[in-house]
Amino acid sequence: MTPGGRIAAAIEILDLVHAQKAPADRLANDYFRARRFIGSKDRTAVSALVYGVLRRRAQLEWWAARVREGSARVPFEANGRSWAIAHLAIVDGWNADRIAHAFSGERYDPPPLKAHELAAAGAMAGRSIDHPDQPDWVRFNLPPWAAEKFAAKYADAARAEMAAMGGEAPLDLRANLLKTTREDARRALKEAGIDAAPTRLSPWGLRVAERANLMASAPYKAGLVEVQDEGSQMVALMVDAAPGMRVCDFCAGAGGKTLAIAATMANKGHIVACDTSTKRLEGATTRLRRAGAHNVERRALAGERDPWVKKHKASFDRVLVDAPCTGTGTWRRNPDARWTLAKTEIAELAAKQARILESAARLVKPGGRLIYATCSILPEENEAQAEAFLAAHADFGRHGEPLSLSPAKDGTDGFYAVAFERR
Repeated sequence: MTPGGRIAAAIEILDLVHAQKAPADRLANDYFRARRFIGSKDRTAVSALVYGVLRRRAQLEWWAARVREGSARVPFEANGRSWAIAHLAIVDGWNADRIAHAFSGERYDPPPLKAHELAAAGAMAGRSIDHPDQPDWVRFNLPPWAAEKFAAKYADAARAEMAAMGGEAPLDLRANLLKTTREDARRALKEAGIDAAPTRLSPWGLRVAERANLMASAPYKAGLVEVQDEGSQMVALMVDAAPGMRVCDFCAGAGGKTLAIAATMANKGHIVACDTSTKRLEGATTRLRRAGAHNVERRALAGERDPWVKKHKASFDRVLVDAPCTGTGTWRRNPDARWTLAKTEIAELAAKQARILESAARLVKPGGRLIYATCSILPEENEAQAEAFLAAHADFGRHGEPLSLSPAKDGTDGFYAVAFERR
């Protein structure tokens, strides 16, 4: 592909993300899958521009608006083309002539620059992405409401946490204890040309030093390792499931935490992985088979009040509720999500979480534990949910200390988890 062709592809993907409000990784994968002729180097270059824009969108818009107000006075258009021009000029350091050459209008290149676009490109070229006049929400590329939430939650550490959320997440793996140990998995990865170091918090975790084609490696294909953020591993560790127990993963999704729990149980006992999406549960089949997890039953539910819950009340030693949430703790991995999440959705999700937690609690037997978790950093979804649940359920008490992880403090995604024990 020509440089212009790569830019045109990035603009198309950015416009899809903006229009559909769907995950950027899924849209990008679909885009490339439909265009098999795009080679790996071109895919890498296109993705770098797409994610570069998504990580710096607020700053790019701030600069674009600033230079246009000072010259052409043409309102900034929130679209892939405008973002790409700003990124090329400010982040990639292209001058106006180079950008104009790439926007040639030829077969695969974007249409030529308009006069105000050329002027804006020239005014932005050579600028630093940071500027002292930028408010925190712009500097750290967050919606204004999210910057307020960070400031309220983290106080003096807010800027460090906002900055960390703008970085790239590491590639964390979990050694599959059903087949190996962490050190043996590390040696196998080394033999496959992948360097990894033990994680600081999780006793199962390995952090890969550099990006690698993990999926094609022998250790991955053999089920020795699974991709899982260290924070997610810590949530599974908090379940404290032992061999012989009955465990319910109430919102199992594709089964990441289910797999980790199966390993702690050494395939002894019974795990029921529930979800309202049959498609997500079916997606776990291959992972379960590769991992060698044989004690997992998959159960599709019509909703949190599915009759299956009442039928199996008070019959589980552990129930994990990894609740649907805003995902604010995963914005390093999903930078597009910060621009598609509306502040009004927080209350809606919090109400849904409360309903799910209320229903799942029925499954816990006396002496058993209910573990509530989110990949969110928002108190409305975390501490407030825990306090409301305890206030409404005198037969439950808190077990141990809650888990609260964040990128700057812990080097993980943002996670919260709390365990309740049924008296």
